[in-house]
Amino acid sequence: MRAAIVLAAGKGTRMRSALPKALHPVGGRPMLEWVLDAARGAGCSPIVVVVGHGAESIREAVAGDDLLWVEQSEQLGTGHAVAQAEPALRAAGFGALGVGAVGVGEDRVVLVLSGDAPLVRAETLERLAACAEQGWGALAVARVDDPGSLGRVIQERDGRLARIVEVADANTEELAIDRVNSGHYALRCPALFGLLARVAPHNAQGELYLTDAVVAAAASGLEVRCFELGDACEAWGINDRADQARVHHELNRRHLAALMEQGVTVYEPDRVTVEASVTIASDCIVHPGVSLLGATRIASGCTLEAGAWLRDAVLAEGVTVLPYSVIDGAVLGAGASVGPFARLRPGTLLGAGAKVGNFVEVKAATLGPGVRASHLAYIGDATIGAGTNIGAGVVTCNYDGERKHRTEIGDNTFIGSDTMLVAPVKVGSRSITGAGSVITDEVPDDSLALGRARQRNLVGWSRRKRGK
Repeated sequence: MRAAIVLAAGKGTRMRSALPKALHPVGGRPMLEWVLDAARGAGCSPIVVVVGHGAESIREAVAGDDLLWVEQSEQLGTGHAVAQAEPALRAAGFGALGVGAVGVGEDRVVLVLSGDAPLVRAETLERLAACAEQGWGALAVARVDDPGSLGRVIQERDGRLARIVEVADANTEELAIDRVNSGHYALRCPALFGLLARVAPHNAQGELYLTDAVVAAAASGLEVRCFELGDACEAWGINDRADQARVHHELNRRHLAALMEQGVTVYEPDRVTVEASVTIASDCIVHPGVSLLGATRIASGCTLEAGAWLRDAVLAEGVTVLPYSVIDGAVLGAGASVGPFARLRPGTLLGAGAKVGNFVEVKAATLGPGVRASHLAYIGDATIGAGTNIGAGVVTCNYDGERKHRTEIGDNTFIGSDTMLVAPVKVGSRSITGAGSVITDEVPDDSLALGRARQRNLVGWSRRKRGK
């Protein structure tokens, strides 16, 4: 068992947002949650989360019995942030006399991670920790095409850290180095805290950086190994909205790649969004422009056509979602069909083989097996029996200005076009409502209901009007 320190104390001023940076979403989740899950996947418990700006909001949004919260009241650098975790780790048994210590002396390897670098994988952290256990510690490094203003990592021939050179201090040869610090560390505690106490800040801001202590450890003869990331994107941090978009795209790419490996057809992955919390079974087809969000669950054999938007939806086998339909919090039975341009709102339940067509809106309603509402209807707060047909222009008038009321329709009933069903109202099984009817009273089984004025033809009326 090992511990982790996750630094989530940054203000994120370049995000231009009142929301703490650690809570900005990528891949459908706050960025901090990705880092915490990677730490858990690497076997870390407890996990000390160092928070500063927006501490209370972060604690409320990110839950976990394995999390120990520490507040960095003053933002005095990453080294200062790590130092704040010492009392919590000691209380958790990770002090000098901690049981189960590994490696040199009585120290234990602790992962130190950045809360704004959500692409790091659990297996990467496991290898980083294993590398650290061969010496005093390890830092993850990445090779990048354009290091820009990032500090260059100088290694010894055997892969040990020699020093980290900031761009302002680098010579031409050092600037040509493409190896940079990723911000992920595996270091021994409590020795790390002793180093942090002895290292003085070397900048005008008076801030203590974690790299100061790591470089000081290497300079004192402790073996700090450089662990090169196999995938440089695991080093990507989020400092602004452009970084957020890049990381979100990579998380989406990973998830889609895994789905395709499991047998899902995704025709144009760059034009599809599937959040990590979404599950899709094999033999589904996902067309361009589809967005699948939240707790959406899609069974095998479903087809999602262009522009479909689903959130917290559940689709049984063989469902077809036609272009530009919105399905939010609805459950669809096997073989159901929705769209194009349909909207299913929360509380909707479609039975097997039901059809909801173009420009139909359904809310808090249960449509039994085989129900057809093919076009231009509103069905709200209703229960509709199996095999019933809902004609064009039908409206369940469910709201009286103060309360919502329900409409109940039996099996194998035909609701004629432009029928207004004024709730609360019941229409029996095998009945028919005439087109254009306003239904305000109960319709018994096997009945025809007509609720419209009788037509009158005034012959010649329009000619006389024109003459005036």
